[in-house]
Amino acid sequence: MDFLSSQIAHILHALQQFELTPWKMVGFAGTLMFTSRWFVQLYYTRKYKRVVMPLAFWWLSVGGSFLLLAYFVFGKNDSVGIIQNLFPAFTAGYSLYLDIKHRGWHRDRATH
Repeated sequence: MDFLSSQIAHILHALQQFELTPWKMVGFAGTLMFTSRWFVQLYYTRKYKRVVMPLAFWWLSVGGSFLLLAYFVFGKNDSVGIIQNLFPAFTAGYSLYLDIKHRGWHRDRATH
């Protein structure tokens, strides 16, 4: 029990020392964007009663990943956070590119 109480005391102390910096705001915005994409996906899945990955999911993924990358590169200089967000940024960007390309291809075919 002594270990648990010391860990709780450590967490409470860290929360008391919390300082909101501009880079933390960037990190929180990235976290909010990256997390909100799941709510968007859930909304569309419930709306269409099937699994749907709307375009907004990919935009939120790209935006959130890049904000988090900026935070971990410039605000915190944390290599773990950089590596953690590099792959999602790449895959989300590539998925967004493919979706936009696919939509453009269908639009071009409909006009000819």
